[in-house]
Amino acid sequence: MSRIRRTGHGRPVLAAAALAATLALTATACGSGDDDSGKKTDAKPAASDTAQDPGGSGGGKEKIGIPDKLPKDLPTSLKDLDSWRDGAWKNWDKDQWVRDAKDFINPYLKGHWDLGRMKKAEDNEKKVPENIESTSGAANTAEPRPVKAEAVKTPYTRNAAPAGKVFMDTPEGPMVCSGTVVKDPRHPGKSNLVATAGHCVHSGRSGGWLRNITFIPAFNDRGRDMPSVNNAPPQEVAPYGEWWVKWAQTTNYWIQKGAKSGGGGSQQDFAVLSVQPVNKSGKSLEETVGNAVKANFDAPSSSRIRGVSNYGYPAAPPFDGAKMYSCTDKPGALTIDPSQPALYRIGCTMTGGSSGGAWLIEGAGGKPELISVNSIGPHPATWLAGPRLGKTAKAVFDAASQKG
Repeated sequence: MSRIRRTGHGRPVLAAAALAATLALTATACGSGDDDSGKKTDAKPAASDTAQDPGGSGGGKEKIGIPDKLPKDLPTSLKDLDSWRDGAWKNWDKDQWVRDAKDFINPYLKGHWDLGRMKKAEDNEKKVPENIESTSGAANTAEPRPVKAEAVKTPYTRNAAPAGKVFMDTPEGPMVCSGTVVKDPRHPGKSNLVATAGHCVHSGRSGGWLRNITFIPAFNDRGRDMPSVNNAPPQEVAPYGEWWVKWAQTTNYWIQKGAKSGGGGSQQDFAVLSVQPVNKSGKSLEETVGNAVKANFDAPSSSRIRGVSNYGYPAAPPFDGAKMYSCTDKPGALTIDPSQPALYRIGCTMTGGSSGGAWLIEGAGGKPELISVNSIGPHPATWLAGPRLGKTAKAVFDAASQKG
């Protein structure tokens, strides 16, 4: 199986975020303690260790949040940071792409994600082998029939869940995923947390932390076609502004097992971002967008779910990343690693770029609850699968919340 990513560089992908009323996309969760199978997982969640201040004046390593144990090519002064912002980071040895960094770092780069760069971002997908059913090593429910992705009603600020686009720089260039604003019990009504996929923040066993990660809620609020987005007013492209990621948390399982193809690590392909506004409005993300969904870390098995809806911004053909789409289906189960909880799987034609988008079910009081995020799917796109959130995912969430 593979993470949701379609091959081919240079495909235009609109960067941004949109609100989705019922959102279903797969993600990996990482944590400490026991996983859902009753087996011990690899201790504490892997995390980013430094919070940066958007627009801060800086003043050395401490001010820009650079730990001691980083590759020597990292900036060590504001002068170096200027060079880094202008593209010097692209000269790094890709085999050492923040691989030596134990923790995530993401110093704010003003104006880095302009519309032109967002459109260059590719879908951050992962490939799934065609014979996934026979290679998974476990009995799975039948492969679902394709469900055609439907465009979400606009404006997203009124008709969709609190979803958006997550942009990141990778060794292969700028890429894009999807994400969803989730409630933070430690900060009621004032959450700054975003759920997405682990492969949207870390390369897994083949690499390290990604960089320059940012979140744009309700991107392209009016659902314009890609060519029209170029001339759309800023309040439509990014109605809630830009939210820079100051902290990222994912699972040790994803970091150790995550693979670009074959589905490795997908059963814990979950991450949580702690964000802050670049405009220093003083308001939280939840206050700004006016909504957040509850994350359910005691998610039911697929057999107990009547229906789930997932949302995202698919960017690989035939989509271009400009609009938000959704699929609704009854989930089945898919197992790649028998030691981990089975993935949820539904029929869906969304492609790469939808990675990290939310899977939502109806919870208490009829309110949507997040039970997964988009992680992997085949090519051509006929289905999507995402991790079942449990104790490992909750450990990731709690660690990010404490830093939020």
